[in-house]
Amino acid sequence: MKLRTTKIMQILVVFSALTLIAGNVSVANAAAKKTITCYKGTTVKKVTAANPKCPAGYSTKKPVVKSTAKPTASTKAGSVAFQGTYKGKISIVFGDNNLIQVTKVDGTGTGNVSGLSDMSGTASAAPANLCDNFSGKGVISGGGNTLSLAFDSSSQGCADSDSTPATVTIKGSAKITGGTGKYAGATGTLTVKGTFDINSKGIVGSTEASTFSMDLSGNIATK
Repeated sequence: MKLRTTKIMQILVVFSALTLIAGNVSVANAAAKKTITCYKGTTVKKVTAANPKCPAGYSTKKPVVKSTAKPTASTKAGSVAFQGTYKGKISIVFGDNNLIQVTKVDGTGTGNVSGLSDMSGTASAAPANLCDNFSGKGVISGGGNTLSLAFDSSSQGCADSDSTPATVTIKGSAKITGGTGKYAGATGTLTVKGTFDINSKGIVGSTEASTFSMDLSGNIATK
């Protein structure tokens, strides 16, 4: 009986040793395996192996997803090309010392005016020569948006005669001084060319309504 018991004990010890070795080998093999992530467009696969490789067409490099979000109108900024012709009527009052006051401008624009089809404004000049400087300001508007303009100091009006009737040619630049709506905070300078006629004698205190035509062109910088 003692010999048999010893033999059984030896077999159990050997079996336990084999089991332990097998377990260590399994752990070692598991530890040797690696897992990688593979990408193909929006498809993602994980591969686990001792020497893992991505399937054909897949890569371990994660693709960069481009944003499809569009900027809102409030974040857009840029330059708006502007070119239009405005036609309408101006009201003139003649004063002392050759003073000419344009008390009202009412015109309608056509062309690439970005919806700003209405023009209004005022101006004044006291010409001592056939060509002289003048001051003036105006607003072009439409669709709930406005653009305010002011002629710079170098702008001139030139008459083709020193007596009436005469045609006055306007040339110069108008600086954008502000705006509302989509043109809030707008800046830039527009080139101005235009004409209007003076037909009356220009007696002090008299008034005249005359037609005018004016071209505006340039770029509007928007915020």
